[in-house]
Amino acid sequence: MTASIAFGVDIGGSGIKGAPVDLSTGELSAERVRIPTPKPSKPAAVAKVVAEVVDSFDLPKDVPVGITFPAIIVDGVARSAANVDDDWIGTDVEKLISKATGRQVFVCNDADAAGVAEAAFGAAKGVRGNVIVTTIGTGIGSAFINDGVLVPNTELGHLELDGHKAEHRIADSVREREDLSWERWAKRLSKYYQHVEFLFSPSLFVVGGGVSKKHAKWMPQVECETKMVPAALQNNAGIVGAAHLAAKHRS
Repeated sequence: MTASIAFGVDIGGSGIKGAPVDLSTGELSAERVRIPTPKPSKPAAVAKVVAEVVDSFDLPKDVPVGITFPAIIVDGVARSAANVDDDWIGTDVEKLISKATGRQVFVCNDADAAGVAEAAFGAAKGVRGNVIVTTIGTGIGSAFINDGVLVPNTELGHLELDGHKAEHRIADSVREREDLSWERWAKRLSKYYQHVEFLFSPSLFVVGGGVSKKHAKWMPQVECETKMVPAALQNNAGIVGAAHLAAKHRS
């Protein structure tokens, strides 16, 4: 039987937040709880906070629980670490958090979760073909969705652009650090998205991250053939996507 409610937890460099999700609408069914990410963000300390977040809600034991993590995740194991302690590399995140929470959990990359949420409930719902979701912030996260199905761990922020990793040229943190005008930043974005466009022939680009709230200032200036729209789910995308994937994984 397919679950109607699942629980999502979004692990970030500064905060760990979670909430139950109504899987028929993609909306949170209760106000989310956020607890600061421990410093240092060692595996045991983070797992303990995740358990606190989950235990903040009176959840039946059979509710699917999904966790986002800022790393490449292969079979539940972290193969990298972004904005969390390097001790996570090689850690079986699913096993660790399952033990800490006393529940079976499903773990996925944070950008992948956001992309799945947009495809299931947001700006990419019902779009066929290749959809590429990018989250622009401190770095660049990406999710690749083909006909509604996730192709995980794409890491398109690491494509080369002008001899550098793309995220070192076009992340929002770079725009702020170099004090780039929206016009100059849009030129860099154009070069990046044209390159991604050439490689994957997407049907749609969805752009998330904090800067998506200011899309009117820069998105019309980005030159590419593919339609580009701002993400719809904003800060809840990771929670929603993790919950959705956990329910699909369980069913």
